[in-house]
Amino acid sequence: MIVGVPKEIKKDEYRVALLPVGVHELTRRGHQVLIEAGAGLGSGLSDQQYQAEGATIVRNSREIFEKADLVVKVKEPQRSEWNQIRPGQILFNYFHFAADRELTEAMLKSQADCVAYETLSLPDGSLPLLTPMSEVAGRMSLQVGARFLEKPQMGRGILLGGVPGVAPAHVTIIGGGVVGTNAAKIAAGFRANVSILDINLERLRYLEDIMPPNVNVLYSDRHMLLEEIRKADLVIAAVLIPGAKTPRLISRADLKIMKSGSVVVDVAIDQGGCFETSRPTTHSDPVFVEEEVIHYCVGNMPGAVGRTSSFALCNATLPWVMKLAKSGLAEAAQAEPAIRMATNVSGGKICNLAVAETFNLTYHPLV
Repeated sequence: MIVGVPKEIKKDEYRVALLPVGVHELTRRGHQVLIEAGAGLGSGLSDQQYQAEGATIVRNSREIFEKADLVVKVKEPQRSEWNQIRPGQILFNYFHFAADRELTEAMLKSQADCVAYETLSLPDGSLPLLTPMSEVAGRMSLQVGARFLEKPQMGRGILLGGVPGVAPAHVTIIGGGVVGTNAAKIAAGFRANVSILDINLERLRYLEDIMPPNVNVLYSDRHMLLEEIRKADLVIAAVLIPGAKTPRLISRADLKIMKSGSVVVDVAIDQGGCFETSRPTTHSDPVFVEEEVIHYCVGNMPGAVGRTSSFALCNATLPWVMKLAKSGLAEAAQAEPAIRMATNVSGGKICNLAVAETFNLTYHPLV
């Protein structure tokens, strides 16, 4: 099979979808690998490193889409790439369809097979290709939240950990999954006062056991949510319903009870965001203010730390790239339920129930 890796063109995206070791593993099994020139530079990987492992360097993404049977990316195809996609071509990357109807319709029209990292699910319900980037985003959320709490960034002028005689910041984390857990660990390390909210009591019991004393675990009902955002200096929104649009848990009216200059980091923005006032931003223009609350809603947070993120992501994705390259989608999906779960669009039909329900379109299970 011909496997192609185009350069990421989404604004401020520095990740790459395949490492040189991935080229080595694919080519030694007889596959051909095409890498767009400069695709790895944002992660500190040169064209020469890819060539040394057997890759062919091509000039532009059009060559990738013209020749590759399997296109491996990080982010969803951008508008300029839509008309390059061929019927029957396998696209393997993050899609987050539920947050973007226009992208969904474009991929249906393309007749391509869209295999989404974010819905590839194992029997235990874990999401192995979403987890590494959730770990990065969770840890980054505290890093960026702390920065925008500083007064020159329009924040309250709060140091997360305080100092002797001065109380630390209050950090509220909505969602106790991978993002929330990683955010809480870093916040606790900063010596902030931390609360994690979730609706899964078993998860809360687990978090209670592993978290340090400055982290409180709380059941997330409407009253508790409002009480927590009222106290918070920093709110991390980390709710995920795999494949589906994120529920809007905080309304514009709710923002009025929050402190002036407090910060919201809406990590869920890829799937629509937890706040009614959230809208996607970029690393070069990351924040806006609504109701005196600073909103950070960058949809590709891990893209800013391209080297760390690329290595973490590719460690997880390579085994699945190998399965798709070896067998093609139909056979791989038959053998691997996880790949079947990851196939959101195939042959002009929606194969993911959550995406179909989001847009009130017909659901066609992959057979």
